[in-house]
Amino acid sequence: MTKSTFGLVLVALTVAGSEAAAQAGPGTNRFGGNLSALVAQPVGDFDTYVDVGWGIGGNVRIGLDPAGVASLRFDLGFINYGRETQEVCLSATVGCRIVVDLTTTNNIAYGLAGLQLGVPTGPVRPYVNGGVGFSYFFTESSVEGTNNQEPFASTTNFDDGTFSWAAGGGIMIPISSGRTPISLDIGARYHRNNEVDYLTKGSIRDNPNGSIDLFPTRSEANLITYSIGVSIGFSPGR
Repeated sequence: MTKSTFGLVLVALTVAGSEAAAQAGPGTNRFGGNLSALVAQPVGDFDTYVDVGWGIGGNVRIGLDPAGVASLRFDLGFINYGRETQEVCLSATVGCRIVVDLTTTNNIAYGLAGLQLGVPTGPVRPYVNGGVGFSYFFTESSVEGTNNQEPFASTTNFDDGTFSWAAGGGIMIPISSGRTPISLDIGARYHRNNEVDYLTKGSIRDNPNGSIDLFPTRSEANLITYSIGVSIGFSPGR
């Protein structure tokens, strides 16, 4: 979505939301929250180095007007963009009498704060949003027994952070109404991350003496997230 298109959608939703607010009256979806599954598609330079990722995200919305057309929106999310597991010997002392699974994951944790505008009534309720914040890239290795799914040791091999912003939109489809209405929430969002250092599959080399060498990549790390989840509203006084 281009900036001009996003702006036109923003204006259209503001007008439509205002008209819906006049019909709905006060107390409609004043507060809300969301929990969604994410699919993360890397774009630009980031797409050269990593594959499609997955994750989970959530937000809290605080209405700025009685009808809930405009809301403050606060997001937290986690994305995994790489994972590899190999069997290794537990230690030099024990040797290979005990074999463990060594799993390395490449991840992004992010937080955003911004604004959401949407139509608060109707069978399909479109919205747009935008926010600014911070993205934290980190690679973590953990070990667990081959017959045990709980890791007993882990370490962060590498991390870096960068300023980020995001913009997107979606639709809410009401499932139930009342004091705590529930809606199916489907959306997409473009995440712009400034240049950052991060690891990918194969970026860690194990040396014979037990040390490791790291080979980070530096680039912009932009991506598009596609989300599907559940949104719950709360309207005090209803």
